[in-house]
Amino acid sequence: MRTTQTIFDRYQELRSRFPPLGRQPKTISIGSLLEIATEVDVFVFDAFGVLNVGETMIPGADTRLDQLRERGCAIRILTNAASYDRSGAIAKFKRLGLRVEDDEIVTSREAALQNLSGGHWGVIAADTDPLSDLPDPVTLLKDNPDDYDNVDQFLFLSTADWTNSRQHLLQTAMQRRPRKLLIGNADLAAPRDGGFSAEPGHFGHQIADLVPGYVQFFGKPFPEVYDLIEASLPTTSPERIAMCGDTLHTDILGAAARGWRTVLVTQDGLFAGHDTQPFSIQSNLFADWRLSRI
Repeated sequence: MRTTQTIFDRYQELRSRFPPLGRQPKTISIGSLLEIATEVDVFVFDAFGVLNVGETMIPGADTRLDQLRERGCAIRILTNAASYDRSGAIAKFKRLGLRVEDDEIVTSREAALQNLSGGHWGVIAADTDPLSDLPDPVTLLKDNPDDYDNVDQFLFLSTADWTNSRQHLLQTAMQRRPRKLLIGNADLAAPRDGGFSAEPGHFGHQIADLVPGYVQFFGKPFPEVYDLIEASLPTTSPERIAMCGDTLHTDILGAAARGWRTVLVTQDGLFAGHDTQPFSIQSNLFADWRLSRI
C-alpha cells in the first residue's frame, strides 16, 4: 500500500539520482499566491495536488489563475503526466474547467520525445493512446515476451494498463540485454480520488536499481522540462519564476536546483493531512513559501 510516508521514504532513497542542491531557504507561510504576486513574474504550477486531484479540479484553482494573470503574472503548467499526447493534455485541463492557453502547458512527455533516437521503440502506454506523436516503428508492449526482446529501446509513458507481470517481462528483457529505457514521467506516485497511484518513475527506478546506467528520467526534478519552460520565457530571470507543487523531491527540489523560487502546496497532494515541516527537516528540502491551497 502506498502512503505519504512510504512514498517520501522511497524518494529519499533515490536522492543520489536527483540534481544537487545548495543552501536552503527559510519557509514563509502565506495564505494566498496573491500575497507574493509582486515578487514573481511567472507562476509554474504542478497539476496533481495543486490544480486537480484525479479528474476533479481543486476548488478555486481556476479563479486564482485568472487573478494572477490580471496582476500581470504569466502562467505555466508543468506536469509529469505523460499518458496523453499534447492535444490530449490540453483537452484534459480544459475538461477540468481550467482556463489555460495551449502554450501555457508543458509536459514531461514532450521532453522525453525530444530525446528519442532512431530505431524500433517498445512503448509502455495506455491502450487508448494512439501514439501518433511517436516516430515509427513502435510496438505497444503488453504480454508477449518476444516483443520485449525484439525492440531496440524502451519508452515508458503510462501505468494505466501496466501490471506486475509486464514489469517482470521488462526487467527480464533489460537484464538479458540492457538497452536504453526512457521514463516519460519521473513521479513515483500521484494523488487520485481513491488514493495514490503508482507512476512510471516507480517502475523505472526498479529497473535502474537492477540495470544501472541505462534508464533516463524525464519530468521534475530532472532538467529537460525546465529547459522547455525557460525557452518559452527568454527574458525572465530564474529568480522571478516560482514553482508551485505538492511534492518536495520533484516540485521543490527540481525548481530550487534550477534557481527558481518555490511554493509548497499542502492540502490536497502528497502531504494531505500531514504537517510538512518534519518531512522538510528530514529531507532538508524547504520551499520559499508554503500554503494550503493556491
